[in-house]
Amino acid sequence: MSTAKVAITIEEGLLGKLDRLVKAQVFPNRSRAIQEAVSDKLARLDRRRLAQECSKLDKSFEQAMAEEGLNSEIELWPAY
Repeated sequence: MSTAKVAITIEEGLLGKLDRLVKAQVFPNRSRAIQEAVSDKLARLDRRRLAQECSKLDKSFEQAMAEEGLNSEIELWPAY
């Protein structure tokens, strides 16, 4: 994956915490720590958005649709 260089402004206290993690070898460098933090945050936002969209579904309608699909194909299933 290609990378791009960016400049950011960050609070000194936050930078200090970040530097302590790098010093403790939790991350190899500041850049990797920030990459992982941004990646994790974006993944959480995606999961939250998916959960919000799923909450809009009508559970009984979805169940009925699933059962209708299963019932129409059951004769094609192999016998056990």
